[in-house]
Amino acid sequence: MAPSTPLLTVRGSEGLYMVNGPPHFTESTLFPRINIINVTNKGLRHSFDLPKAVCLEFSPKNTVLATWQPYTTSKDGTAGVPNLQLYDVKTGTCLKSFIQKKMQNWCPSWSEDETICARNVNNEVHFFENNNFNTIANKLHLQKINDFVLSPGPHPYKVAVYVPGSKGAPSFVRLYQYPNFDGPHAALANKSFFKADKVTMLWNKKATAVLVIASTDVDKTGASYYGEQTLHYIAVNGESAVVQLPKNGPIYDVVWNSSSTEFCAVYGFMPAKATIFNLKCDPVFDFGTGPRNAAYYSPHGHILVLAGFGNLRGQMEVWDVKNYKLISKPVASDSTYFAWCPDGEHILTATCAPRLRVNNGYKIWHYTGSVLHKHDVPSNAELWQVSWQPFLDGIFPAKTITYQAVPSDVPSEEPKVATAYRPPALRNKPITNSKLHEEEPPQNMKPQAGNDKPLSKTALKNQRKHEAKKAAKQEARNEKNPDLAPTPAPQSTPRNTISQSTSGDPEVDKKIKNLKKKLKAIEQLKEQAAAGKQLEKNQLEKIQKEKALLQELEDLELGI
Repeated sequence: MAPSTPLLTVRGSEGLYMVNGPPHFTESTLFPRINIINVTNKGLRHSFDLPKAVCLEFSPKNTVLATWQPYTTSKDGTAGVPNLQLYDVKTGTCLKSFIQKKMQNWCPSWSEDETICARNVNNEVHFFENNNFNTIANKLHLQKINDFVLSPGPHPYKVAVYVPGSKGAPSFVRLYQYPNFDGPHAALANKSFFKADKVTMLWNKKATAVLVIASTDVDKTGASYYGEQTLHYIAVNGESAVVQLPKNGPIYDVVWNSSSTEFCAVYGFMPAKATIFNLKCDPVFDFGTGPRNAAYYSPHGHILVLAGFGNLRGQMEVWDVKNYKLISKPVASDSTYFAWCPDGEHILTATCAPRLRVNNGYKIWHYTGSVLHKHDVPSNAELWQVSWQPFLDGIFPAKTITYQAVPSDVPSEEPKVATAYRPPALRNKPITNSKLHEEEPPQNMKPQAGNDKPLSKTALKNQRKHEAKKAAKQEARNEKNPDLAPTPAPQSTPRNTISQSTSGDPEVDKKIKNLKKKLKAIEQLKEQAAAGKQLEKNQLEKIQKEKALLQELEDLELGI
């Protein structure tokens, strides 16, 4: 049986309605008010009178509805009523109410099978089992727990917890396996670090490792207005590492591939770099630099979209990450939202309020760059939210990637290119093309001599040894046959300006570098003496050693 087409839910000032997914995009208006609707038979399940509710969330299996409204106290100072409610979706009854003062991290976290549910209470994480919220099954207690994240997937369940540093002590993230929380060696892994005012913890799909983005509010070096970020890797087997990012600057986005074997990071001052790393935190592929601040893997993990939204122009790069081949480069201007369709073929971009209150609307794309459907909201209305209907993994099989743009009935729109401002004095003169930043191409598009592949470290070392031996043989041949020797350099050229060839041995290279440094200093002393400066005794002794240093340098470079 073929899978059904994902529905699209649209919420805005005009109401809440559903749109059928590709290829039809027909509208079906439901929702006369905030209700729970069974989308299979379009029947009303329950209706709740919650006029002050501002947040709601379903549990993973849609058995519990969580709602949150701002916490208030009475004028006489007495405690307010519980503002976090958990409802049974099937019966509509309230299972439990809690006081949750802060909107941040208001929603409890469930495992995917809803066997456990957890919420942060003061210095503890409380765990409930099988949606029985009247009994706390387990507690994880650590001083000043700031945040936690449950792992995805089935049993055994794992949890990552973050404790910020204080009084010179470092911050740390620890990984635990539920319910083993007691004892000094209960943690599966621990990673401590400084420079962290807040962290973002990202589990991979197989729950074998966590990526931690540690951020500070202020960059003390003054290099960035947005503070300073570092990226850390922690595995449940105890391994941990700092991910070395080749370019300085903010970390805009980090995402795991659904295979759990690699991740992509977008980082560095604009134009930003994007790199895929493996589980050893070694770079696998470098996409170069470009106007981007986000990355999105497709549900099947075989396509990656690099995009520049927010204060960027909405340029997207769609990559086949199995062959590292560019598929398309569409532009979704003014987009505030991006989402892959569960079928792994279609992309949703939207411009929503309150981020932008003009030109609201959404588009549905094919990953080859074609716009298949477009909806513009009237100028007197707003679009607040758009989302795909979720599906379980495996419902939509992965299809072969195509590079040819699929046909579309929606007319293509050429992005408007803004003309650069030219002062009056230059308007009648020829335009010179200049860029503020030169963009670096992806590693497989960089020009290489003879189209050779980049050499490995071992091959490069062997090549240098071969070149050094070849140079030594040529020198010996020249000594036997002076007539065949190359013309000597002019006498005015100092002997220490010898070619920067390497021997292949790091220790020998280090000695050569130090000798050249000493010879350069002697040349400077000789120039000072020639200018009439009175040299010190130790400086004169340095000049007397020049001949011996030159002989030692020659012996090292010939490999004697």
